[in-house]
Amino acid sequence: MTSLLGVASPVIAAPMAGGPTTTALVTAAARAGSLGFLAAGYRTAAELAAQLDEVDGPYGVNVFAPNPVPVDPAEFRAYARILQREADVYGLDLANAEITEHDDDWSAKIDLLLSRPVPLVSFTFALPPAATVAALRRAGTVVLQTVTSTAEARAAAELGFDGLIVQSSEAGAHSGTFTPTIIPRDVPLTDLVRAVQGVVDLPVIAAGGVGTADDVVATLEAGAETVMVGTALLRTDESGASAVHKTTLAEAATRAVRAEAGDESARDDAGDGLVGTGIWSTVDTVITRAFSGRPARALRNGFVDRHDGEAPSGYPAVHYLTTPLRRAAARANDADRVNLWAGTGFRFATDGPAADVLRRLASRA
Repeated sequence: MTSLLGVASPVIAAPMAGGPTTTALVTAAARAGSLGFLAAGYRTAAELAAQLDEVDGPYGVNVFAPNPVPVDPAEFRAYARILQREADVYGLDLANAEITEHDDDWSAKIDLLLSRPVPLVSFTFALPPAATVAALRRAGTVVLQTVTSTAEARAAAELGFDGLIVQSSEAGAHSGTFTPTIIPRDVPLTDLVRAVQGVVDLPVIAAGGVGTADDVVATLEAGAETVMVGTALLRTDESGASAVHKTTLAEAATRAVRAEAGDESARDDAGDGLVGTGIWSTVDTVITRAFSGRPARALRNGFVDRHDGEAPSGYPAVHYLTTPLRRAAARANDADRVNLWAGTGFRFATDGPAADVLRRLASRA
């Protein structure tokens, strides 16, 4: 897989849509003998084209394959009314929000990637048409598919992909599951890698919960050729994650270490200087639909506690409903109302240059 990807390092940078992945992060990965993926999700084709001009070295592009989850209009309106209490803090009107459904500029992005071939393209959320996979490969692009189960791996293998990105439920942010109305099974990454390799004969990149050099070694020994990390890079200099996201990850790491050492006071976050307000735990991650209507792993905060059981399935409609609130919360340094995407290895995320993090993770491989 490293020769297929054109890199020396067995550890590469995951695409993180919505801001954390920057062109600087992708370029830094390349200069460290690794590579990163531009996150095309939530960007127009024109915005992606501009990013293609800015990166240097080996890189890939990750694209959301259309897999909409239509939201029930009545459930959407009910959730919007519930969230108005949160929106009032920032003077926003969510109660009257319209349902937004679109395909993330899918066709225009594929046209761009065929007219301006890039080294690698990966797909997430669903399988693209077989003709799209074939066209990209004819253009000289290595084509990868994200899968979260053996059933998805079998389906992907029939379309002629060059390799698979095997993502466990331990991964931060959105699950790449093809069936987003169902919470993904909690299967350790190493077990999932072995299971997938038992049913398909394709090289595997493994992702989900990797935070240490020992995690990398264990994942490679399970059969993965390459390991992909995302949360481990969220606090780095080149990350575009919000300041409140980076700060809360750091505080969460400290609390997690204390909790693991038996300090139960680390789990009581009431009024002790944590960014944001409310009583909530930042030593745990949870899979929630509260922010986007699609399963995603985040640090547990007040918004999750208050709304996880109320959020309907519905992507991208719920995502666009909560976007103004999440942006306002990030600007206000309000960790209680922002999506703090994080995988289970969040406590090992550190600041500093991304290249140093990638090299450290690959140091024992």
